[in-house]
Amino acid sequence: MSIRGKIAISIIFLFSACPLMAQTQDSYDYNSEFIWGVNKNTSGGLIGGFVFKKARKLNDRLLETFGLEVMNVKHPQETRLSSGTGNFFIYGKSNYLYALRFQYGRDLIIFKKAPQQGVEIKAVLAAGPSIGIVAPYYIERRIDKSFFATVHEQYDPNNPFHTYTDIYGTGYLFEGLGDSKIQLGANFKAGFNFELGTIKSQVTGFEVGFLLDTYFNKVILVPTASNTGVFPTLYFTLFYGSRK
Repeated sequence: MSIRGKIAISIIFLFSACPLMAQTQDSYDYNSEFIWGVNKNTSGGLIGGFVFKKARKLNDRLLETFGLEVMNVKHPQETRLSSGTGNFFIYGKSNYLYALRFQYGRDLIIFKKAPQQGVEIKAVLAAGPSIGIVAPYYIERRIDKSFFATVHEQYDPNNPFHTYTDIYGTGYLFEGLGDSKIQLGANFKAGFNFELGTIKSQVTGFEVGFLLDTYFNKVILVPTASNTGVFPTLYFTLFYGSRK
């Protein structure tokens, strides 16, 4: 085959391969995603709560986001103790704070991920209203020094029968939730999102950052300690989801 023939075949092959190469490079592009995750933060317990977020692309680098966080907010001075019966309770705690945080924000793609490799890094900013559900914290205590007769009631530091030796443990799960009070507030968060997945249709990764949750009134969690309506926290979220 002549030199000209070889060159012509090479050019034809190159042009035919270009669409395939472009498709491979663009195969990681997506328009929207939905993720959910488990959160650990400095104002929560072993599991701080759960995170849900929907995002859609505004352009090649910017995403519009809608989020919801469901968190159990703890007082920094809460101490988990064991009673004489072996059950655990938080001595001095009189209320739970369950936070529903609604968020609207932007994710800025700092580093785009290559197909099936690397890490996509986003800067995260979001803010929105918070609804705090302040639910009474119930304890189980004995009655009249009896070992078998007990009663469930909200912890009160002024009650002379709510001493450490009289408390057997906590109340039932969600007990007293119907007597909850609502606190209104707002939240703001800033962080970085690291997406590690290798499949276009799936999202896996983690997010770290700072969140400020604040309420218009003071939230009494531990009456004998200093209480506030402002809860700054550092957070870490493991997330999973899908995109298209």
